[in-house]
Amino acid sequence: MKNINRRKFIQKTSLSAAAVSLLPSALKANIERPSKSSYMGDHAAPKLEQVRAAFIGVGARGGTHVRSFAALEGTEVVAICDLYEDNVKKKTSLVKEVAGKKRHKNIAQYWGDENQWKKMLSEVKPDVVFIATNWVSHAPMAIEAMEQGAHAFVEVPIAVTLDEMWDIVDASERTQKHCMMMENVNYGRAELMFLNMCRQGAIGELLHGEAAYIHELRGQMNQQERGTGSWRTPHYAKRNGNLYPTHGLGPVAQYMNLGRTDDNFGSLVSFSTPALGRASYAKKNYPADHKWNKLDFQGGDLNTSIIKTALGRTLMVQWDETSPRPYSRLNLIQGTKGALAGFPTRVAFEGGVEGITKDHHSWVQGEKLAAIYEKYDHPLYKRLNESTKHSGHGGMDGIMMYRIVECLQKGLPLDQNVYEGCFWSAVAPLSERSVASGGAPQPFPDFTRGGWKNTDPLDIVG
Repeated sequence: MKNINRRKFIQKTSLSAAAVSLLPSALKANIERPSKSSYMGDHAAPKLEQVRAAFIGVGARGGTHVRSFAALEGTEVVAICDLYEDNVKKKTSLVKEVAGKKRHKNIAQYWGDENQWKKMLSEVKPDVVFIATNWVSHAPMAIEAMEQGAHAFVEVPIAVTLDEMWDIVDASERTQKHCMMMENVNYGRAELMFLNMCRQGAIGELLHGEAAYIHELRGQMNQQERGTGSWRTPHYAKRNGNLYPTHGLGPVAQYMNLGRTDDNFGSLVSFSTPALGRASYAKKNYPADHKWNKLDFQGGDLNTSIIKTALGRTLMVQWDETSPRPYSRLNLIQGTKGALAGFPTRVAFEGGVEGITKDHHSWVQGEKLAAIYEKYDHPLYKRLNESTKHSGHGGMDGIMMYRIVECLQKGLPLDQNVYEGCFWSAVAPLSERSVASGGAPQPFPDFTRGGWKNTDPLDIVG
């Protein structure tokens, strides 16, 4: 946003700083960076030629991470921990099957009580820890991993509360260890291409984005004692807000360079629909005395949140895991010279796309996108797709893991820093506050403590 009036922007941020005393404690906490702590925005950790990794939680998501990591050269799985013995045994066998007998020879195995992961960290001392557990465990596990000398890689969201996010930031800055929230959608083909197009100025100055996680998942309620539904369902009952924002938000935030040089998150307003779908599903599918029918579902079926950035741009974020409708992440970015959108992937340029459309009133989509892909496909996708396309979610899981290992081995900054994970995840608790207050605006905490202004945009790496 090079043409934005910087003087007006400075005036706005100065007024925001003057209002810090009015913010809730979790927002104004740690405005000054603690002594002996360093900013992690562009942090490049010392090279790890051989990356030794431990895994906590190897069910659905964690199992994918184990497979993707184990297949890469220069890696070693040193420990696997899960509540369930069968998960540990299966994933240990999977690692040896994927990588053969060359590596991963001595994999320590931990299961049973909920504190086995702490024992694993103290005994194994891995270089990195991958965490794919219940949401409420993400923050304490990531913080302890960093305190034990390991880089932490956490499934989404990075944490549940704003206080936890501040604790993660403080631990990362104090220990100088990475803590990356593994937002795999940033590595999808369309998302990578849109990032490349935005960097090249294909749609001009960016004005507005739309992001979503619309994915009907009521069937997870059948996982009653074990699995995702067993612990997510109580979240849907007790919390009313935008509980799972990062899959849609992450890519759009990086198109806009939010939290990096150009702009930052400002404030959020949020509204939820009535809570009808989950209670109706429980009543229809389970006995009257079933535990799901004893829950008082308070979380609205669909939440719409609108973010206003520091520079005045807008970003709509929707979340709905209940309503019967097709999957969508929206993935829309509007600029002064065109628009890019997802589900299905579509492109419109002012003046049209040469040889395809005459103006911006028609989308380029379907087979007609071939020319767009030819010109704008992200070089990272072109380099890695063939070797990662079978890794899950159309290849995005494999590209993400490849980049994590590549950055660690080469001593490069990660594609997603700790602050981005916190900004994107903060939508959930902030939306809950806004919904509870009738849609009142909620200011974002600046997890970077002003460091975002000097943080480089994400590179278009080849």
